[in-house]
Amino acid sequence: MSNIDGKPMNQADHNQPNTHHPHSQNPNNQNVDAQEIQKFNDLANQWWDKNGAFATLHQINPLRLNWIEQQVIARQQGGLTGKTVLDVGCGGGILSHSMAERGARVVGIDMGLANIEAAKIHASQTGQDVTYDCVAVEDFATQHASTFDVVTCMEMLEHVPNPQSIIDACFALLKPNGVLVLSTINRNPKSYLFAIIGAEYVLRLLPRGTHDFTKFITPAELDRFTEHSGFRRQDLIGLHYNPITRHYWLAQNVDVNYMMAVYKPHAK
Repeated sequence: MSNIDGKPMNQADHNQPNTHHPHSQNPNNQNVDAQEIQKFNDLANQWWDKNGAFATLHQINPLRLNWIEQQVIARQQGGLTGKTVLDVGCGGGILSHSMAERGARVVGIDMGLANIEAAKIHASQTGQDVTYDCVAVEDFATQHASTFDVVTCMEMLEHVPNPQSIIDACFALLKPNGVLVLSTINRNPKSYLFAIIGAEYVLRLLPRGTHDFTKFITPAELDRFTEHSGFRRQDLIGLHYNPITRHYWLAQNVDVNYMMAVYKPHAK
């Protein structure tokens, strides 16, 4: 099994907690890491090359798309068809595009301008009706509160200085009973071995330096982040990959990659 997050390695004590605070943000007080944004901007022209730097995202996309839709069905009437969906940290639009194909009305936002341009070009080429914007989710939330049925934030939280701020904004953006689906990487010795050593150095599934181990987030930490925002947990699942057979599957083990679904309760 190997890490499958398609997004400079720092070796650190695996017991070091994930403590993200607003003071770690950039001088403009935006919740972005300029080096992380540039990293993906540099790869923007590869987003839709299914054999390129983001090949693993293309390969896992059907699996995560189906799980997202299952979570929507469990909480709301019907699947993605007709739902308003926001894809936070959409990159080049891989997930946004596929959710639109399922009939959702999708908006994708990302702080990487080159990523957004790549997504727009692909949408134009395919005729897919997806709206893309280069904007911070916190700023977007001030203009679009309680607008969306579903918000996704996949393979992003481990790349930002302050995950809590992202999750707070997602809460504001959702309608009551809205569903937020998150994916990230657990922080432990096994995830360091698989997500960094294995994926970046041995198997070369990802460019070296894609991940910073200290930014990985345990499920307990993610629970605290979401509960602090006001969410309630709906489901949790691990995402797994066998590099020999190139087989992907979901299972209860969340040692490395995992997805969490939470929902916004109705106001009392």
